[in-house]
Amino acid sequence: MEESRQVILFYKYVPVEDPALLAAEQRRLCETLALKGRLLIANEGINGTLAGDPGAIARYASALRGDSRFADIEIKTSPGDGGTFRRLSVKVRPEIVTLNDHGDLAPDRDNHLSPAEWKRAIEEEQGVVLVDVRNRYESAVGKFENAVACDIGNFRELPEQMAQLESLKGKKVLMYCTGGIRCEKASALFRSHGFDNVFQLHGGIMEYQREFGNTHWQGECFVFDERMTIRVEEGLVQIGRCAHTGRSTNRFANCLHDPCHALFLLSPEAERENPDYRLCPACLSAGLTSATAEYKRAST
Repeated sequence: MEESRQVILFYKYVPVEDPALLAAEQRRLCETLALKGRLLIANEGINGTLAGDPGAIARYASALRGDSRFADIEIKTSPGDGGTFRRLSVKVRPEIVTLNDHGDLAPDRDNHLSPAEWKRAIEEEQGVVLVDVRNRYESAVGKFENAVACDIGNFRELPEQMAQLESLKGKKVLMYCTGGIRCEKASALFRSHGFDNVFQLHGGIMEYQREFGNTHWQGECFVFDERMTIRVEEGLVQIGRCAHTGRSTNRFANCLHDPCHALFLLSPEAERENPDYRLCPACLSAGLTSATAEYKRAST
């Protein structure tokens, strides 16, 4: 039987005078509690997702909130297993979420909608538009109904997408991401480009689904760990499609060509039919094959 684990997702924008010191303290705490996952720490705050025994997770949360800077930090939970994360990574970065040359944007905190307010706006207000500010591979496997998905491979590319979103300026924009951290900067970016009626989903998809399940949601929710996707209810509308065959799938693969290594949806049937389908469509169109692609061989 797989070992039971709890996964937590959290962040907070708050001044951190000595990120290196906090990173060292966090590493010691996580190692003591045998937690695995990722922590990013910067002068602007902390961003983390960790997995471990539920008791250890509870002790970690208590210790984190014991620091006055994080006393009110919101922590979202989901089930995991022993393979959710393979190791612990604690890094100091310039930003806890990177937005290219827009790191000076102050997080937008005065335009949050609770999941209930978000749901009511979708159901009762005319002319609202939902905008998914996650990466394209995340929205490919799950998103809110009728949401506009940003065509980006990484959040830092969002500023380059603004020209394609100009037509939405006169509308009420409801933006969302997985846990809320990207929206705080995305909202500030939108406002700097003249969007005056922008709101963000407080707590992101994770908090909304905790309260309302799959209502207005299609597909699964992408997560940045070994699980890849999670679902809160059965009977969901599956929207993920194999990049090569169009078959329904929620299974991701990394492009076999290591200089590319792009993440894309690949059905098990397609992979069995053609080994070259382990290459993403772009690399396959460029004439590469599984025999000619550069890739890292597993160490023996």
